[in-house]
Amino acid sequence: MAASSPRQPRRILIIKPSSLGDIVHALPVLAGLRAAFPQAHIAWLVGKSFAPLLEGHPLLDEAIPFDRRHYGRMLRSWRATAAFVRFVRSLRRRRFDLVVDLQGLIRSGFLAWASGARSRVGFAAAREFGWAFYSRRVRVGPGVSHAVEKNLCVARALGLPVASPAFPLGLRPEELDAARELLNRAAGRSLDAFVAVLPGARWETKRWPPRRFGELLGRLRAAGYPPCVLLGGPEDQPLSSSICGACPTDVIDLIGRTSLRQLSALLAQANLVICHDSGPMHLAAALGRPLVAIFGPTDTRRTGPYCRTARVVSLPLACSPCRRRRCPLQHHNCMQQLSADAVMQSVREQWAALSGASDARPDRPSGVPPQPCAWS
Repeated sequence: MAASSPRQPRRILIIKPSSLGDIVHALPVLAGLRAAFPQAHIAWLVGKSFAPLLEGHPLLDEAIPFDRRHYGRMLRSWRATAAFVRFVRSLRRRRFDLVVDLQGLIRSGFLAWASGARSRVGFAAAREFGWAFYSRRVRVGPGVSHAVEKNLCVARALGLPVASPAFPLGLRPEELDAARELLNRAAGRSLDAFVAVLPGARWETKRWPPRRFGELLGRLRAAGYPPCVLLGGPEDQPLSSSICGACPTDVIDLIGRTSLRQLSALLAQANLVICHDSGPMHLAAALGRPLVAIFGPTDTRRTGPYCRTARVVSLPLACSPCRRRRCPLQHHNCMQQLSADAVMQSVREQWAALSGASDARPDRPSGVPPQPCAWS
């Protein structure tokens, strides 16, 4: 952008409302925009439930919550329609001159256009004809598959400095201290180390059976690993009950008891993170934490952890990855047949590889070169 336009933007809007992992994947674009335009006002349009992750972020001037659930009732409710009209008017009053749409859907494209910004940048292959609302379109090369690399194509097309992608989450020292105090109260003692275990995932097909988690946690404890801490949202509480019931030892259960910021602060301090393909997995990767990620139906090339500190464990099945929310063969073998032995072996390897090593920073995974991109 700096090289192709004589006038630097003064007011910039990033559109990336959801999901949690996708927001994390867009952080390098925010870091690049702030580095390129340190005096600009930068705002982020974000889903209401994810807004706390960005509110008060040191690189942002404003987080604009977007209530998708409420606005989705526009065809059935005049109140929702009126609220959406007010929201669009509030965007226009902000007078953005550059909008970067990383969502790539017709709704986000419309919001980019409705903002009134003269420069509206997005993907040439945006779905649902979202590309029609952009003034400038970025064509992503055929070799690009991971979501982070796609976003970096937009950043490079804008001339942003993203040679070493950064994933700033803006956690403050007092937040880290408060999260640690929450953990110590739940444990009943001060913990020197802990393993964060996140058994939840939005898709049922992504979840490893609770009995397997219970077996794994018992083996970790018997092998002398640090205490295990269950983390996740309120929707994961039924999983915690099943896991604790299948585990032969006590587990510190914080599922449903942390905010999104507290979850991030706890992950930042975990000695090891065990999880599925999920939003918290991408948080842990952004924080550079040692990570064991359990994969089944999803493709690591597209949604795998974007860091050097991760190990992925999965079964080499002909039907995986199917990228389906429901198992098309009705057997769910990619998760049902994955043993606690296999995950335990990945934990051992990760622990051995990282023993005595300094904390690694998130970076492009080994073997993933900068990907081609161009204006369409």
